[in-house]
Amino acid sequence: MNWLRQLYLTDRLFYALGIIAALFALSFAWWWMVYIAQAASITLALAFIIDLALLYSKKTPVQSSRKVQQVSSLHDENKVELELQSKSNVGLRLRIIDELPEQLQERNHSLQANLKPNSHLLLTYYFLPFRRGEYLFRNTNCYISSFIGLAERRIIQEDKSITKVYPSIIQMKKYELYTLQRIAHFEGVKKMRRIGHSYEFDQIKQYVQGDDIRAINWKATGRSGSLMVNHFEDEKAQQVYCIIDKSRVMKMPFDQLTLMDYAINSSLVISNIAIRKQDKAGLISFSDQPETIVAADRHAGQLRKILESLYKEQEQYSESSFDRLYHTVRKVIKVRSLLFLYTNFESYYALERVIGVLRRLNQLHLLVVIFFENEEIIEYGEQAARNTEEVFLTTFAKKFTLDKQQIMQELNKYGIQTIITRPSELTINTINKYLQLKSRGMI
Repeated sequence: MNWLRQLYLTDRLFYALGIIAALFALSFAWWWMVYIAQAASITLALAFIIDLALLYSKKTPVQSSRKVQQVSSLHDENKVELELQSKSNVGLRLRIIDELPEQLQERNHSLQANLKPNSHLLLTYYFLPFRRGEYLFRNTNCYISSFIGLAERRIIQEDKSITKVYPSIIQMKKYELYTLQRIAHFEGVKKMRRIGHSYEFDQIKQYVQGDDIRAINWKATGRSGSLMVNHFEDEKAQQVYCIIDKSRVMKMPFDQLTLMDYAINSSLVISNIAIRKQDKAGLISFSDQPETIVAADRHAGQLRKILESLYKEQEQYSESSFDRLYHTVRKVIKVRSLLFLYTNFESYYALERVIGVLRRLNQLHLLVVIFFENEEIIEYGEQAARNTEEVFLTTFAKKFTLDKQQIMQELNKYGIQTIITRPSELTINTINKYLQLKSRGMI
């Protein structure tokens, strides 16, 4: 009875049966219609038998295989390929339902294709993950039908595939290309004007038009008989730490990702760029106590170590302890470093509780505090109020926005660098801040 469990009747068959039933009904009024109805019934029965013969002529008329990348990127479109092979001597129509991972919560995913006799076909589709972790693809269900189309036969291909969704590797490579290759056509990544010299001497070279005349080396010029200038380069081997707050303030969702997911994607990009620029990248995550600590380094496996650490991070319901973070930074980071602190302040009172710790951290290192704007509240505050209730709500929304600006001004008053950004622009703004601080020699 396995063949019966594979059999599905299509809408076309039921439409044909409905027409035949209507012909039999009309035969009560016009007796000669009964012969047409009987002929149609016999024709439908023969067509159904031929359709079954075509579908069951082979034990396995279609074989499928799925190709999924072992590593996928968070909040990026990741490709899945389905390879179909026909072993039938007739053309087939396919309706394919691939059993997607439960994390995607996709209920209406299906693919349509026409498969020629004894041929191959490659189908491609994309999935967009919003959570890190393992994604399990289960069976592939192929519903095949012939040109008659009265019935479908389901072929189940057991092909379980697992992909691990990591922080956005695609985003990391994209920003690496635009930042390191100095391509200025990418919107958002700025070219920073260099102010003065960095302190890392590179070489003495011959003067060419456009070189800074203040860098002329007069001793080398006297010895060589031609103008020679000192050439400087960016300082290297500076430590860059990404510090991620994992407490409940980072659980706020935006575009189906939490603020912590945005911080994780940005941390991976900044760590990669820092290593490519010969700096040392490190990572610290904390909530009520420090949890993940990756000492800053720039060896070949450092980025992989950071990536694996970010992959396992999860938001916590506890409140963050900045005092314990301060003691951890004092213990782990021995030299002056650049610290990118990803957190969020929803009120001025929240900043007042931790401003003392942030000032002490800024005395030891170059601290950049990154927190977020609430795009929905900003957009709501810009709407025109139509009644008294909306006047109250829009005013409250504007006050919330002004509180964020007050927080930024308070941090700047104590010399603390800040980035207040929308989640969608976090990575670009963080890259620009890093390049700005490097160009000014502030690290």
